[in-house]
Amino acid sequence: MKNRFYKDEKTVLDRQTSLIWSLDASPGEFPVSWAEAFHFVQSLNGQRYQNYNDWRLPNRKELFSLVSHDHINPALPAGHPFKNIFHGYYWTATTCDRLPDQAWYVHLGGAKIYRGMKYASYMVWPVRSAKQVSPGVFFTGQHQCYDDRGNTLSCNHDPLQAASVHAGIKWPNPRFKITGKTAKDRLTGLIWSIDAAYTEAFVTWEKAWEIIAQMNIEEVFGFKNWRIPHIREFESLTDMGTHSPALPAGHPFVNLQDFYWSGTTSMYELRYAWTLYLQDGALGVGFKSQPEFFLWPVCGKFLQTGTYSDTGLNVW
Repeated sequence: MKNRFYKDEKTVLDRQTSLIWSLDASPGEFPVSWAEAFHFVQSLNGQRYQNYNDWRLPNRKELFSLVSHDHINPALPAGHPFKNIFHGYYWTATTCDRLPDQAWYVHLGGAKIYRGMKYASYMVWPVRSAKQVSPGVFFTGQHQCYDDRGNTLSCNHDPLQAASVHAGIKWPNPRFKITGKTAKDRLTGLIWSIDAAYTEAFVTWEKAWEIIAQMNIEEVFGFKNWRIPHIREFESLTDMGTHSPALPAGHPFVNLQDFYWSGTTSMYELRYAWTLYLQDGALGVGFKSQPEFFLWPVCGKFLQTGTYSDTGLNVW
């Protein structure tokens, strides 16, 4: 998207998501614990930081929406206007559902999404929503709030947690439309194989692409534009309110596995590709030449923030 970011003296509007970020990506200067991150954002609101009092800690999908998989150090889009970016871990407001004493973080050096103990120390980048504008990021799926030890608590106790804010595009109900052996995600328009283990065993990344090519030759299930999902497409499927698997309730998928290849190459090391760990929804990397991940085919056009390619080819 051309002219994606609009910058004034202290804040940046992301036109793709309608989110407003602090121009300074590290206003707190030093890493803090998860609980301290919320207290810091509350202090920003108390002092009307940059003339606003509705700052919050971004949820997982909001912070990930800034990420570019074409760049590293920082993993942000070319031409971004942000300053003082820490090429490391940033907290999100989203708790790991299976291990609620941990919360999700995004690594802005390389784009990894993983969970960390809430007593660990990571950076804070505040965000706020543009008023009277539809959001451009999906809902996380999380409905429960937790304290820093993993105990459940009322969301009224902490209005800045992801489940309290409840930000993002709401999911349709039902979310999936089944046609034969495929399921269309009505939120994204993506069409997934209902059989989530199209290969019977782990395959290498190269082998996965060979299988995709053959699927398109054979027009499997009536489609000829199958691909390995971009890592953003996998992220769109995850539900942060559940685990084992981290997929929306009522999903139609069978033969689910814990580890999946994406079609997205890691810019940190081109011999690696991004991967989905479905138990919790973590996003990591795998060595392309090792048969350690499964293939879950997808097709259809999906427009999303970041560097998604409309071609559906292995170009990331």
